[in-house]
Amino acid sequence: MMIDLTQLNQAQREAVTTVDGRLLILAGAGSGKTKVLTLRMAYLIEMLSCPPDAILGLTFTNKAASEMRARLAALIDARKAKKVQLSTFHSFCMYVLRKEAQHLGYTGEFTLYDRQDVLRLANSIARDILEHEGELPSIAKTLEVIALAKNKGLQAAEISGSGSKWHDSFTQEVAKRLSDSLRAYNACDFDHLLYLTAELFEKKPEVLKRYQERFRYVMIDEYQDTNPIQARIADLLTKRSNNLCVVGDDDQSIYSWRGADVANILRFDSAKVVKLEQNFRSTNTILKAANNMICKNATRHKKELWSNKGDGALIEVFFAPSEALEAEAVVSRLLKHKERHGFRFGDFAILYRSNALSRPLESALMRQSVLCEDKRYRSIPYQVYGGDDFYEHKEIKDLVAYLRVIANPLDHEAILRVINYPRRGVGEQALDIMTCRHRSENRPLWEVLQEVATDEQVSERAKNGVKHFIQLINSIKELLLQGSLSFALEQLIEKLNFKKAIFEEVKSDAMRKWKLENITEFIASMKDYEARTETSSLKDFLAGAMLDGDTSWKKDKHDEGDHVHLMTFHSAKGLEFPVCFLVGCEDHLIPHERSLKEGTLEEERRLMYVAMTRAKEHLSLSMATVRKRMGSDSPSLPSRFLFDIPKELFHTTRWDISN
Repeated sequence: MMIDLTQLNQAQREAVTTVDGRLLILAGAGSGKTKVLTLRMAYLIEMLSCPPDAILGLTFTNKAASEMRARLAALIDARKAKKVQLSTFHSFCMYVLRKEAQHLGYTGEFTLYDRQDVLRLANSIARDILEHEGELPSIAKTLEVIALAKNKGLQAAEISGSGSKWHDSFTQEVAKRLSDSLRAYNACDFDHLLYLTAELFEKKPEVLKRYQERFRYVMIDEYQDTNPIQARIADLLTKRSNNLCVVGDDDQSIYSWRGADVANILRFDSAKVVKLEQNFRSTNTILKAANNMICKNATRHKKELWSNKGDGALIEVFFAPSEALEAEAVVSRLLKHKERHGFRFGDFAILYRSNALSRPLESALMRQSVLCEDKRYRSIPYQVYGGDDFYEHKEIKDLVAYLRVIANPLDHEAILRVINYPRRGVGEQALDIMTCRHRSENRPLWEVLQEVATDEQVSERAKNGVKHFIQLINSIKELLLQGSLSFALEQLIEKLNFKKAIFEEVKSDAMRKWKLENITEFIASMKDYEARTETSSLKDFLAGAMLDGDTSWKKDKHDEGDHVHLMTFHSAKGLEFPVCFLVGCEDHLIPHERSLKEGTLEEERRLMYVAMTRAKEHLSLSMATVRKRMGSDSPSLPSRFLFDIPKELFHTTRWDISN
């Protein structure tokens, strides 16, 4: 099969056909990087006869990986496309560790802990270190330090920098015990997946060699978002072949707060560099404004976006007296654009630096009535992008915890979460006895539970509750051997009388209905997993469902229906809309007031750049001259980034007049 490259511009064609050695593709916003990546894979397979399973493509969300696979399947035989390893970094590391975990003292059945599991475990460890009874203040900040250290590949003893010798020592001890506990519970957290994979490759060269020989071509999307440990994994994998292609844009590096290091793309050495500067999304007016702003950053690869879409409309800038009036003005302009240009509500995005800015916008949208298709007047439909992940809802976390115990009885945190839910008489006193024995004797909690029937310190009610719990777990395990995963899940829900527990716990009929719908959706997600997986397993379902919070069954709500999109600048990355309103363009919001103290002003400018380049046709920038801060009205100054935009590219309007 021939791959058609005539549709590509010169830079894109060069990026696709340069296949050997290290290659840095600097892909500006809207420059077609996904198209280039998938065509490059297709070119390797069809034109150079590269085996599909010799290609590894890594990205940061399951959605991006799925999109790449779909595009690749449209270019080449779908069976070949399926053999290409396309996944997130975390999913790839899970894939490796499931096969190789025994080299690090784990088994392939290890459980993946979420942030709340790790927080509970770390608090318990802190109590032991400090010999403190009862509750302690949360050590979430300590865990952030540990996570950042893991992302840099640091060992526990190397963690430092808090400014306090005692706190450095405390953090090191928590990190060490946390690592030991995770290994004892045959569990792993998200950051540990990366750390352990790097450790495996460095300590077991024979294992690394197998993966180096298999994956002869490695490609990484959004390379500006990688942390040091991810960059190290990529370098280790490609040390033999030297065929590493990374795609990204340093001007869109906005995630340092979660460990991303822009230096990875700025210092990607010994590589050929191809710049994709033609933008297929926005007008030249929008691109010139963004170019003029981002070029003020000192540390960046020089590039300048351009478009063949013409200049388009000038950018609108206006200042409103208050945040409420700013919101009303945005809604007024939105309706005027819709009327003049025939846009749908789904063509509009209102973007802001902080979630707190959504409240006045929601109020303004709800107050405005519009005539709908059913000839009735209703408020403007909108969707706030973000909010709780499906797996953060209590009823789902409880069911997942049961499944985790069934898949891995060593999962200490999962046992503690559900051993007395729904209530079965296992109170705090019984739990204290069992957990103390578990820690003092250094034995798995599940093993301790087996002995509780003969323990005189435990009440008869608690003994019966523990027996019921063990019997339930074992009975569902037997069901899993006989039938489908979803049938076993339905039986678990029935045996738990889970729906009755929800009715007793929740008093609101609407909330009960919502929780029951979540349970139904969870069952449906497992059935969907079984339908699209040849060899389904409980551990793989749980891993796939938790990784990245971006599962294939989860609804992507900002793509549903005809409604205005409200989201933060960070959430908007990777999206595009015909009309964008950037609100709160004030110096304490963007750049955020913390940025000057923390030295992150350049990242704030990159964040503004990302927000501006979401707009395809119309861009509006606004601010409130007075905004509530800490409960009081405070004056605001225009964002310093506004002054980087040449005057000929924008026009200012009165806040109460829609032009």
